[in-house]
Amino acid sequence: MRDQIVAGNWKMNNDQHETQTLLTELKNHNKPENVRVMVAPAFTQLSQSVSLLADDAITVAAQNMNAAASGAYTGEVSSSMLKGVGVKTVILGHSERRSLYHENNASLADKVNSALEAEMEIIFCFGEQLEERKSNRHFDVVKAQLSEALFSLPTSAWSQIVLAYEPVWAIGTGETASPAQAQEMHAFIRKLIQDQYNETLAQEVAILYGGSVKPGNAQEIFSMEDVDGGLIGGASLNANDFMAIVNAF
Repeated sequence: MRDQIVAGNWKMNNDQHETQTLLTELKNHNKPENVRVMVAPAFTQLSQSVSLLADDAITVAAQNMNAAASGAYTGEVSSSMLKGVGVKTVILGHSERRSLYHENNASLADKVNSALEAEMEIIFCFGEQLEERKSNRHFDVVKAQLSEALFSLPTSAWSQIVLAYEPVWAIGTGETASPAQAQEMHAFIRKLIQDQYNETLAQEVAILYGGSVKPGNAQEIFSMEDVDGGLIGGASLNANDFMAIVNAF
């Protein structure tokens, strides 16, 4: 059975005090044993978050990392730095990293390889822009993103990879892909993996949906056959909302 996962991407939010408050509130909530729960704070709050959650089932992920192991990369963070503070999961390829910082499939492939070499778990994000969906190119875009960044990997590498489909037009806009649209794309992604590798692997890979998931729509989205959870943005900044999503399975 595939993992059910809800990961909260805090983006550039929450200072030290806000982090302590939110994590304390999250720790006080009951969490289902069959759902993996993650939070992804800013780099400056990673060590704090690992310490605060040391006695809790919630795990901590990073929002990004550099492909290089070390060197003259001012402002960047390596996999060994993340692991050094107890973080073993990293989000790569988020739409904001692609659009604002011009990350592309080739540069993301380098990051993926570095994370895999460091034995880190990867939440790999991908998805189409609004104009790409309107022009009916969304399947081609997603296929290219996965093919160019991931499909050269050996089958064994996929035990470290979680996929997160995020239609860019539904991130922070209040718009959400319908459950049917989410299922259609998730099924397409699973078929791509099956065609490239095999059916067994395709059925083992967890595929999350990211795009304005809220307590009011999470249950319907998560009920889709090929949707294994969510990568949550704004709603993850509120403990009650985030835990309502966690308990929506």
